[in-house]
Amino acid sequence: MIVIKNGRVIDPGNGIDKVTDILVIDGKVGMIAPHIHVEEAKVIDATGKVVAPGFVDIHVHLREPGFEHKENIRTGTMSAAMGGFTTIACMPNTNPVIHSKEIVQYILDKAEKEGIVNVVPIGSITSNLDGDILTNVDELVKSGVVALSDDGKTPMNIKVMEKAFEKAFKNRIPLIDHCEDHDLARGGSVNEGKCSKRTGLKGIPNAAEWKIVARDIELAEKYGTHLHIAHISTKESVELVRQAKKKGLKITSEAAPHHFTLTDDMVTRQDTYTKVNPPLRSQEDVDGVRQGLKDGAIDIIATDHAPHDEDSKRVDYEKASFGISGLETAFGICYTELVEKGIISLPQLIEKMSYLPSTIIGIDKGTLTVGHSADLVILDLAQVEKIDANKFVSKGKNTPFHGKSVKGKVLYTLVEGKIVMEKGEILCS
Repeated sequence: MIVIKNGRVIDPGNGIDKVTDILVIDGKVGMIAPHIHVEEAKVIDATGKVVAPGFVDIHVHLREPGFEHKENIRTGTMSAAMGGFTTIACMPNTNPVIHSKEIVQYILDKAEKEGIVNVVPIGSITSNLDGDILTNVDELVKSGVVALSDDGKTPMNIKVMEKAFEKAFKNRIPLIDHCEDHDLARGGSVNEGKCSKRTGLKGIPNAAEWKIVARDIELAEKYGTHLHIAHISTKESVELVRQAKKKGLKITSEAAPHHFTLTDDMVTRQDTYTKVNPPLRSQEDVDGVRQGLKDGAIDIIATDHAPHDEDSKRVDYEKASFGISGLETAFGICYTELVEKGIISLPQLIEKMSYLPSTIIGIDKGTLTVGHSADLVILDLAQVEKIDANKFVSKGKNTPFHGKSVKGKVLYTLVEGKIVMEKGEILCS
């Protein structure tokens, strides 16, 4: 048993924001009330701290199976715990791809044995991410996938996408859309415009994203499917989502911390840690994403955690792998850049990182409901530190945020009532 005392409990899903105690018993939230006292319970003094539901990230690359030199389920879930994430959804671009019940079961079994946070798999839209052959969606859903995505590769075959939208609707799961017109983006490494001209690198235009956003919003409207736009990065895409929501369509979207924090001004040929897909965009686009977070056009924050080995990054910019390692830096960046700057409130940030992601993929997480799993975090909002990639527990040290000072630190992460991270230390053997 654990009693967390005198913390500011913020649970947007249940409308709670008050200083009180929480009793954790048998892996569940047993009670939320002032002045809880239980003999022999471990006491955590959260005076001056925030207690919130554990964060939920619906866009994570665990790399296993197939790319364990970049990350694996063990290191990826440890990285999640360091960042306060108690549930993560893993993307299907592994090897083999998550396109069969056998691979789904492999991930679930491995996560049960080696993971220290909850892991839920996302199934691929097409077999081997080939864009042409639809997977057995019914089988994948029965096996445990919570969504469909060909993240990293947009299926360009419109007939395949029509079938995918239809299947997602029938199975009542969202289709998570990596929006990239491959013809427009082909060979690109950075944002098209001043950045591509300055660096001499081939650019990826905004249209490569927003044209697919527009295409798939039309498909979502036709089939009534829940469409979720991944890692939205352009002002045009944000506006398309905003207008779709006004029409009452079931459209949600996410933004990654790097897309509302960094601009393409920082990109150099030498710093491949800035290479990400979609690319870092202009200040106008960053402002557009921030406005979307503020007005609700963008529903949630997801890291797009994409760890890489050094050999994949320490090469010429054009040859370097796309991706940023994001789980361990997310909260501090979000609190510093969004809450401290008055773009959204702390309860709104917690909602976008816990409750709302859970609702999108239809899982019973992201709240501190009595009787439900005690997945929670304790946050110190006053603590300031410099991000040090060398201290990441993730195998991927690839972050453009190294050396950035941020305010707000995750002190404790509890999963099903068990402390898995305490003050920067992983506690699970």
